[in-house]
Amino acid sequence: MAEEKHFDIVIVGGGPGGLTAGLYGARANLKTVMVEKYMPGGQIANTEDVEDYPGFEHISGAELAMKMSNHAQKFGLEVVSDEVTEIISEDDYRKVAVGASGVNYVGKAMVVCTGGSAVKLGVPGEEEFSGKGVSYCAICDGAFFKNQVIAVAGGGDAAVEEAMFLTKFASKVILIHRRDKLRAQKVIQERAFKNEKLEFIWDSVVESIEGEKQVQALNLKNVKTGETSKLPVGAIFVFIGFYPNTQIMPEGIKLNDAGYILTNFKMETSIPGIYACGDVREQLVRQITNAVGDGTTAAMAAVYRIEEMEG
Repeated sequence: MAEEKHFDIVIVGGGPGGLTAGLYGARANLKTVMVEKYMPGGQIANTEDVEDYPGFEHISGAELAMKMSNHAQKFGLEVVSDEVTEIISEDDYRKVAVGASGVNYVGKAMVVCTGGSAVKLGVPGEEEFSGKGVSYCAICDGAFFKNQVIAVAGGGDAAVEEAMFLTKFASKVILIHRRDKLRAQKVIQERAFKNEKLEFIWDSVVESIEGEKQVQALNLKNVKTGETSKLPVGAIFVFIGFYPNTQIMPEGIKLNDAGYILTNFKMETSIPGIYACGDVREQLVRQITNAVGDGTTAAMAAVYRIEEMEG
């Protein structure tokens, strides 16, 4: 039988939303644990520079994550390094996060902050230059490549919209698409084709990414002719898909058509007592500020629920 550790609130995922939920849960004097398989901070811990979080004109993602973690732990948040492999809702008052370590983290309420993952190209150089010219977020990193030639991989709504956003900073943006026409909505395509700083390379894929300390060039292949070429760029932004990390959620949780968790204004899911915040839930944009606000709401809703159930 697995070892059980009991808490008032169990938080699954240690990004900004999870850390904020942890801060508010612990600050309410409830026994709160955050279970994160990597270091606290989630994706921002790997971000070289954050300049869109209020109060910090420039701060490294790792430093911001550390500040958030230290702040939450100051109020009593317990941080555990473990991978949650399954979430179980046994009844209204018993939510279980099954840890790969063999420990079950049992809570009266649970906040799920498992985030999402960008679909990657899966080519040589992508991992090596992640954060050094390879990015999956134009809003986050576009300003770092002012007056440079930037490539965008993809052809859907997100790729085209982000490519147009990047033209605010780049000297030129080159969108690389494996087909001969875009998949984006027609109205988005029309705006893109009118943008003088946006160019297109059709029927092509990125085969590898090259550079020394930063991205310097892409090796491309035309999928119809087999012809290869080298494209000098200062960065590549990849928008070929994004998926929420909902694989461990219990059966019966309601998701939208794209797989994101549906919540109400309390951040409560379709399963009472389980809340969701940040990138894993349905919302308009994915930013640190969103996750922090979600985490606050989710934690306080969990606090009120526990207080109500305990009379």
